Amino acid sequence: MGAAGYLLKRSVTEELLLAIRAAARGETYLSPSVSRVLLDAVRQEGAEPKGQVVLERLTPRERQVLQLVAEGRSNSEIGRTLGVTKKTVEKHRASLVGKLGVKDLAGLIRIALKQGLIFLEE
Repeated sequence: MGAAGYLLKRSVTEELLLAIRAAARGETYLSPSVSRVLLDAVRQEGAEPKGQVVLERLTPRERQVLQLVAEGRSNSEIGRTLGVTKKTVEKHRASLVGKLGVKDLAGLIRIALKQGLIFLEE
């Protein structure tokens, strides 16, 4: 909250001085390593297939699980709804994470929103 930059712990003294000077000028400084990670993330986001292409990677069951996960249902609830075990739901979730290239629940929810599987209530 109010940070003017980001450096890695292993940054050299010269880089620390550059960051301090940038902050003193009111600029933001990001370590080159951090900048690369951010740029890679932006590039990957821009390369993400649009529309139904993302959903086409999923089996019908995975789509159901994605929708129910994004709706906030627990693995146990999803299992009861779909008539499968909690362990099976966990396997579907792991498959979703791998196929969709996300790391966590927030990533799954973001994709479900973008794909129109769920909608934000107003």
